[in-house]
Amino acid sequence: MTVEKLRAWWSYRQGLDGGLLGANAATVLRESGWARSVGGVGPYLTLFSRAGIRRAEADRAVVNLDIHELPSARGCTYVLPAEDFALGLAAGASFREADMRVCQKLGVTEAEIDALGEAVVAALNKGILSTDEIRDSVGDACRSLGEEGKKKGMTTTLPTSLGKLQAVGRIRRVPFDGRLDQQRYKYTLWNPNPLTHFNLTPDEIHVELARRYFHWIGPATLAEFQWFSALGVGAAKRAMSQLPLKPIEPGSERLILSDMRDEFEAFTAPKEPYYRLISSLDGISLLRRDVRSMIADEDLDTQVFRERDFAKLEGLADLPNHAIVDRGRLVGLWEFDTFTNSIVWRSFIPKSADLEKAVKEMEAFVQEDLGDARSFSLDSPKSRIPTIEALRNA
Repeated sequence: MTVEKLRAWWSYRQGLDGGLLGANAATVLRESGWARSVGGVGPYLTLFSRAGIRRAEADRAVVNLDIHELPSARGCTYVLPAEDFALGLAAGASFREADMRVCQKLGVTEAEIDALGEAVVAALNKGILSTDEIRDSVGDACRSLGEEGKKKGMTTTLPTSLGKLQAVGRIRRVPFDGRLDQQRYKYTLWNPNPLTHFNLTPDEIHVELARRYFHWIGPATLAEFQWFSALGVGAAKRAMSQLPLKPIEPGSERLILSDMRDEFEAFTAPKEPYYRLISSLDGISLLRRDVRSMIADEDLDTQVFRERDFAKLEGLADLPNHAIVDRGRLVGLWEFDTFTNSIVWRSFIPKSADLEKAVKEMEAFVQEDLGDARSFSLDSPKSRIPTIEALRNA
């Protein structure tokens, strides 16, 4: 089993081979996996890099609830297709308990949070409201948690209540300006509640999460599925044992769904390059959190700028920047420079007309649709200057 075949297969399963061109947003997320969202452009780049979906189409899919941003696996926010809303909510529900535990340490009872929740629902019966408008509407039902709460990152009881209402499907977030690349929201009632007819047990939820995971990114290991799901070893093993998983070769820890095994055996890596520019949180690396397998041996010692200093590619768990990939191999890095309104990039391979074309396509998309390509909500043109200069100098 060659690493080149594995990389190309993962690229194929992720739709980074052109196989999803023209697909709608829900189909992309169903086939390649939930798109991690942290107030950056990740979801937009996921949809554009695979299917050529522009921002207006993606935003319409959000408005139509074909896709939606939810707290889900590991309690983290992802953009999911409609058919997975209930599963995503159920998979992330237990992670909301941490907020309640913090509240309890600050003298807040579950009954108080539930009472506030009912006041929030009553307020939202009037229509879509911002957090400030909800706070004004609920009055004394929401209270400050004082200096002690500030120290714990929880200034009032409202965020915990909103989080709980989201987790049980009673309300949902509506992004300001309809955009996914920010973290400012309004809230509305969710009718019908996607969890109304959802009755899977916790173990069954884990099995369905595993089923999707191995569909998106198999072959993968137990440890990789654990990272994505945040399940313990026992729970992850139980979930995987309910699926028809087989090693890709005798003795391998990498497992693949049996109905994909023959296809994988017959698969050959394409001979021609196919360059795609992707986000730093793209599923091809984030789902397994395994950048190392994407790096060719000759690039392992390449120095890249990471936060405040340089580090070798070999030692990184996550992509240091937005990335350029070819048949699953990491072949370059990029960022968007708002001061020049252009992509700044470096390549680990000789530049070619096809590679330059892929960069120009993404550059035009960012210029025309997004305006910037920040990785996460606190990323900014100013904070990105050292990284951009490192790319430019490289």
